[in-house]
Amino acid sequence: MFVIGLTGGIGSGKSTVAELFAERGIEIVDADLIAREVVLPGTAALGQIASHFGSSILAASGELDRAALRKRVFADTSARLWLEGLLHPLIHDRIVQRIDACQSPYCILASPLLLETSQHQLVNRVLVVDVDETSQLQRTLQRDGSDEATIRGIIAAQMARQDRLRQADDVLDNSGDRSKLDTNVDKLHTRYLELAEELR
Repeated sequence: MFVIGLTGGIGSGKSTVAELFAERGIEIVDADLIAREVVLPGTAALGQIASHFGSSILAASGELDRAALRKRVFADTSARLWLEGLLHPLIHDRIVQRIDACQSPYCILASPLLLETSQHQLVNRVLVVDVDETSQLQRTLQRDGSDEATIRGIIAAQMARQDRLRQADDVLDNSGDRSKLDTNVDKLHTRYLELAEELR
């Protein structure tokens, strides 16, 4: 399977780009969705998180309170590293299973931590969705209601923009409108179909 790794900083528009590829019949393996699956109520991972951080990171429903946990781990590096040590291997194994099950001509692994984890070893090419940090901050504030300090903490914890761009095989500038983005995705899709065919 020819695999494209799709990544970018928080608020860069990775989800929108993934949707545009999905509209073209390409299967998306979404690392964020998998990250939610491995901490669903009843999972061993959620039990370990609750015993490590205390029940304050659980919602009344028994589900993980992601905003509360996010606030904790992006204010405390050792807490973030502990959480990553628990979750990254679980997420990695499930990603491999999903890639193996893909049926489209190529598939996309959409992951905010593609380049910060071993996930980049699972892909043939890296596609970075890029916007400037001011746009990242504004878009994320509008989207998910986290406070500015938490969002800045997430941006600081992610790979620096220039480092991410250096590791990209392809870059999608998402500072324009959706129609421009759609046109650029179309060009990449055609290219990826060609590359996937060459691998067969």
